[in-house]
Amino acid sequence: MENPLVSNPILIFFIVLAIILLAPLLLNRLKIPHIVGMIVAGIAVGPYGFHVLDNDASFAIFGQVGLLYLMFLAAIEIDLFHLQRNLRRGMVFGALTFLLPLLLGFLSSVYLLETDYVTALLLAAMYASHTLISYPVAVRYGITKTPAVLMAIVGTIVAVIGALLTLATAVNVTTTGYFSLPRILLLIGKLMAFCGGILLIYRPLARRFLRRYSDRVTQFVFILALVFLAAWLAQVIGLEAVLGAFFAGLVLNRFVPNTSPLMARLEFVGNALFIPYFLIGVGMMIDIRVITQVPTLKLAGIMLAVALVAKWLAAFLTQKFYRLQAADCQVLFGLTTAHTAVALAVVTVGVNFGLMDTEMLNGTVLMILLTCALAPVFTSGGAARLKIRMLEEAPPADLKRHARTLVAVDNPLTSVALMELALMIHPRESDENSLMAMHIRTTNAPSAKANSESALQLARESSAAVDISIDAFERFDSDVASGLLNIISERDIDCLLMGLHRKTSIIDTFFGPKMDKIIAGTNKMIAVCRLFNPVNTLRRIVVYLPPNAEFESGFRLWVTSLGRLARSLGSRLVFLCQGAQQRIISALLARERIEVRAGFKDMEQWDDFILIANRIMDDDLLVIVTARSGSISHNHDLDQMPQFLQRYFSQTNLMIIFPEQSGRASEDYMSFVDPTGSETIHSPAWPRRILNRLTHRRTRRIPNDPL
Repeated sequence: MENPLVSNPILIFFIVLAIILLAPLLLNRLKIPHIVGMIVAGIAVGPYGFHVLDNDASFAIFGQVGLLYLMFLAAIEIDLFHLQRNLRRGMVFGALTFLLPLLLGFLSSVYLLETDYVTALLLAAMYASHTLISYPVAVRYGITKTPAVLMAIVGTIVAVIGALLTLATAVNVTTTGYFSLPRILLLIGKLMAFCGGILLIYRPLARRFLRRYSDRVTQFVFILALVFLAAWLAQVIGLEAVLGAFFAGLVLNRFVPNTSPLMARLEFVGNALFIPYFLIGVGMMIDIRVITQVPTLKLAGIMLAVALVAKWLAAFLTQKFYRLQAADCQVLFGLTTAHTAVALAVVTVGVNFGLMDTEMLNGTVLMILLTCALAPVFTSGGAARLKIRMLEEAPPADLKRHARTLVAVDNPLTSVALMELALMIHPRESDENSLMAMHIRTTNAPSAKANSESALQLARESSAAVDISIDAFERFDSDVASGLLNIISERDIDCLLMGLHRKTSIIDTFFGPKMDKIIAGTNKMIAVCRLFNPVNTLRRIVVYLPPNAEFESGFRLWVTSLGRLARSLGSRLVFLCQGAQQRIISALLARERIEVRAGFKDMEQWDDFILIANRIMDDDLLVIVTARSGSISHNHDLDQMPQFLQRYFSQTNLMIIFPEQSGRASEDYMSFVDPTGSETIHSPAWPRRILNRLTHRRTRRIPNDPL
């Protein structure tokens, strides 16, 4: 073969970057998915096109990395809560999208292509498998959490595993001359051992590492190292590397929240470099001169028809069985149409064992090219219709503007954790600059100025990493509390997020004098946080509600905020509350379309909460919903809360929420001078406790107790 026109490594990399940059820009004008453009560009510059570049080891390495990265991103972006809800339907679809192509592929190979049974079994495995090459299309349309996409992902797992087992069976028959059931069972046993080992080792290892090392570059390298280790281990035991990368992504999913800087870096590197490299490398493998011959075209036409009909039939039957709509069927079909990794593995094995000739190899390559070109087109059409349906079915927007959140970044050491927490709580669809970060400076000392600039810069970097704009500014005021109260009034803030005060002396209060002044000076929601562990390592969010908390005007704001936090983290949300509050919380989360794993436990009185204190773990986030004095939900038990938290939860991740209350700031009081004051008088708690003990009132236990 002739030498390529370009051999300089720097120029090669420039050409690849130019393709990655220009192919989407040019093809977007023609309404062609950029994935197709990458493949076509690879054909043009490859050894079978103008031979500008050679399909050397660099493309082999980067291409393999890109394929593994594609499968890893598909797993890391899955909403595990929605995946569990669609697991059964996905398994049914996976069985259909594997068995139907397997059956049709085997019959067509025997009767139309006139191959022997072993070759027919190899081709059937190729038809049965598929690659989520058009998954980036679903990401761009924002439909990755829809049932159709999740069913396609589960179906991909089933189809790939089934195809690899079929391939192992064909190879076993070829090498031994007979079918060996023990070897197939051994492969299945290896698969189960692999999945169990990754699950048992990766989760505690990732949690411990991410707790100890907060540097984002270190975390990025650590996650990728685990992914490629799993891919290599899968190859060692006779499985496909893509399966190992995908399963590692599923295990690491909950440690990489969708709104975290770590997720932004993983997506950026993959979509900007590795995945385009893989697509260009696929195009460079295609020989246009050979595949345009009449026998090859005829063979490729039969193979393409079988591949498309079988996958469409599986999607159509799934649509009818589960009463889905046509857009769901088109997305299912589009995502499962492309054949790349396993198909290439199958045809390579067939050629190496002498079961396939050159003509069949070229026909397979042409079929791969056409399915890779058609899959994004089908997916784009269905995704657009599915997105429109999602917008039409979305709950009506409230007339009230989005809540405005102010993050008080006082210390550079805690500003990053506070901003990451705020970014997960704050809705991404909110108004511009509705999320603010502020530092209050009370002196002109150089150290104070440096501290302010450092804290605000870290806040800006955290928000920029996830592509969310914030308004970060500094304010000079006489004291911190006055500055915060002035900003809350000036900017019409709805929620103040700040760090918990650290006691400096034995006579110091739990919240500190500044916090007491802020609580008394505003009726807006205040969330005070203390985090010992990184946010993405939290397992559960345990929320305690006092009686009558549902009647506060800020009830909806803090419930939806915690729901978004649990959804971002993939954590379980456990509410310790009364029966009536459980129904209201469930209805509110359903109305706001916040689908999380929510559990409830009856809490009739403060003593019940004390009894479960030892069941709060170090990697839980304990949320206490308290109340200002004089509000509807305030009672005398809450007055004991600071001492109780200091005694039993001094080393626990903690968030204390003061919900927004109706009326003016809480310094309003009832007096003879102002008889319109709004303070509520509560009865003492001790008569109720005595009555409960006399009547043997017990807390009702719920099956599958969340604590």
